[in-house]
Amino acid sequence: MAAAEAEQPAPPAPVEEKPAPYDLKLQRFAEILGSVHYLRNLCAKHDASWRQAMGSLLEEETKGEPKRAAQLTAAFNRGYRSFAATYARCTQQAVNAENRYRAEGATLAAEITARFGN
Repeated sequence: MAAAEAEQPAPPAPVEEKPAPYDLKLQRFAEILGSVHYLRNLCAKHDASWRQAMGSLLEEETKGEPKRAAQLTAAFNRGYRSFAATYARCTQQAVNAENRYRAEGATLAAEITARFGN
């Protein structure tokens, strides 16, 4: 009986989650995605591309890292909810906010890619 137990493979070691040096910028980027997702759907036709971009971000950045995935998801939701609490209908201020956030998101994406990309 002891020989049979010795032959069984050991369970896989848990994945050690290490924060990436750009995690704070990535969290801000996720928050921007959530904000733009809300504003875009408020002021334009239904546009799932921002939510899909978040899904792609999670898939690429957090494989096997549920804590990082939860942090990025929370940031996305925070961005979405902050504008949902502010704007119930599309206004010029909402359009301006979307434009500012999209510009900030583009800048962050370029910074992260330039500094940490392959």
